[in-house]
Amino acid sequence: MDQMNQINQMNFSPDIKTIKPSILYYGTPVILLNTLNEDGTTNISPISSSWALGDCVVLGIGIGGKAFENMKRHPECVINIPGPALWEHVERLAPYTGKNPVPEDKQQNGFTYQKDKYEISGLTSIDSNVVKPARIRESPIQIEAKVRDVRIPDHSPYFAIVETQAVQVHVHQDMILGDNHIDPAKWSPLIYNFRHYFGLGEQLGKTFRSET
Repeated sequence: MDQMNQINQMNFSPDIKTIKPSILYYGTPVILLNTLNEDGTTNISPISSSWALGDCVVLGIGIGGKAFENMKRHPECVINIPGPALWEHVERLAPYTGKNPVPEDKQQNGFTYQKDKYEISGLTSIDSNVVKPARIRESPIQIEAKVRDVRIPDHSPYFAIVETQAVQVHVHQDMILGDNHIDPAKWSPLIYNFRHYFGLGEQLGKTFRSET
């Protein structure tokens, strides 16, 4: 017991508190994920869990939503990355689902059914070049991608980890530096920070591997 008390005292810091937050959206870029509906139209799903390395983009999505259903049936998507100026368009999508009937858990959280996500969000459809789901014209970065693997974690069976491969990247021309670089001084992702929307602050510096 004395040893345990000593360990607890060693780990105690008066300026740190252990908490149990209900969500862990600690600040990640918002993505508008476009997937293909059964009738060939495009569904748009706002998500906030992703990471990228090379041409691999990994997405975290709920298994009860339309995006997961669509990607299982048709393994393609468009990863649209909006900037801060589009936050209100993103929020217009937030209370809607493309699932009909609306799953019970989504009903309890205030979701209602809406098929035409472009109309409700005020965003514009533009055809993709390689995949079937359409892109979002207003999104500064649009990544056409193929779904390569889907896994549901044993410890969290309500979410899927979806591995995608980028096959084509589209960028608003005013953000392009040279031929193939995105100008970091002109690009700012929309950040979802504990269910609040933020943009980036001023540049602090750059890594030694930066090419711009």
